[in-house]
Amino acid sequence: MRRLTLFFLCWFGAALLMAAGSAFAEPDKTTIVYSHLSNVGPLNPHMYSPNQMFAQTMVYEALVRLETDGSIAPSLAERWDISPDGTRYTFFLRKDVTFSDGQPFDAHAVEKNFRAILGNAKRHQWLGITDKIQAYEAIDAHTFQLTLSAPYYPCLLDLSMTRPFRMLSPAAFPDDGDTSKGIKAPVGTGPWKLTKIALGQYDRFERNETYWGAKPKAKIVLVKVIPDPVSRTLAFETGEIDLIYGLGQINFDAFSRLRRMPGVSTAVSGPMGTMSLALNSGAGPTKDLEVRQAIQHFTDKDALIKGVTLNSQPKADTLFSPSIPYCDMGLPAYAFDLEKAETLLDAAGWKQVSGKKIREKDGVPLVIDCCFIGNDAAHKAIAEVLQAQAAKAGVALNLIGEEPDSFYRRQKTGDFGMIVNSTWGPPSEPHAMVSSMLLPSHADYMAQSGLSMKPEIDGWIRDALVSIDETERTTLYRRILTTLHEQA
Repeated sequence: MRRLTLFFLCWFGAALLMAAGSAFAEPDKTTIVYSHLSNVGPLNPHMYSPNQMFAQTMVYEALVRLETDGSIAPSLAERWDISPDGTRYTFFLRKDVTFSDGQPFDAHAVEKNFRAILGNAKRHQWLGITDKIQAYEAIDAHTFQLTLSAPYYPCLLDLSMTRPFRMLSPAAFPDDGDTSKGIKAPVGTGPWKLTKIALGQYDRFERNETYWGAKPKAKIVLVKVIPDPVSRTLAFETGEIDLIYGLGQINFDAFSRLRRMPGVSTAVSGPMGTMSLALNSGAGPTKDLEVRQAIQHFTDKDALIKGVTLNSQPKADTLFSPSIPYCDMGLPAYAFDLEKAETLLDAAGWKQVSGKKIREKDGVPLVIDCCFIGNDAAHKAIAEVLQAQAAKAGVALNLIGEEPDSFYRRQKTGDFGMIVNSTWGPPSEPHAMVSSMLLPSHADYMAQSGLSMKPEIDGWIRDALVSIDETERTTLYRRILTTLHEQA
């Protein structure tokens, strides 16, 4: 059985570039031109790739939303009550909301959405709330009740996520109600409507004039399909697009150069997640603990952050930032130490051979596949620097850059030596990330599947998610994250 382990590179934030003349800079400009590497997809709120998350957030809303300070705020539900035992949530819905097609938003629409989502529960099992929902019903037109089989402290966090618990217009459901097979149209309650898809060219969003909340200043968002970072940079320089947002959209050198251009506004958020790599410890060279530890030690994260991100991202020595709840544990870092890495590789039987740059064991060279999304500028740059650092220790990294669908398929199947595996940021950390480790839905599951203490880890995860005692929950998260860290 294949196993994987993780090591961590940097905590990353989102970068933003805005050209002078964008709708943010000029109040009378009504169109924003953005770009993405692909079309936004059919925009099914209950499904995943190829549906793009940023676009799902533009069109669809949830019962509650996550604030920047980590608190939960009202959205489609204006308030809620929680039963004393923590198993029953009663949501009182806004009465001033309609879907963008004119359909009323009410508890019956919420019930219809929950029925469709939970009808495809197996697909959503990575999210802990999915198997905790025991019952749901519309009490009246504006009251929706959710009953859980056990207390589940991240319930509202899970409901705030971009997918799958977002609301689709009842008129947009397929006739059989099964949204896992597709939807008739992407219609939500959000501030934007998807009005046109030109495959391979662009997606057009128009402002939802019936939106219940504060309306956007712009009237149109045009998302051009620009697959590669170099072309995206050129499009920004020539004024073809107004806005670049997100890690990996362009490389850091281009960001540094563009932010010095006259008329360009820039911003970098605080840390939003961890850029990490998953190592396959069930097959090939990395099945040996010494090799995995060696990779930890020959990776010079300081040099990588300086050379790739131009010091715009802080270093990460743990899976989650210490600022995340339950994650400030003071775990010891795997320090950069090339000599120690070489000693570990020697101990694993991978020896330097006279006249050869790559170590060998029984005549087999030490080669590891390193997989990433080929048109993600951050992925590619990090992989190339890692390749150079590995070579200094006598390790050859075979770089494999692929389309996103192939890349994510590898994450699930473990068909790689090492693969980029970023964490998801709020509101997913740590609870949704560790919940996903229980199932083969993401690379994280494979990180533990061969560990002798895997049953214990799974038990700690399940107990942490339902614990109503803060001290107990903190202890369980410490066990989970310390064990994973110690297993390299």
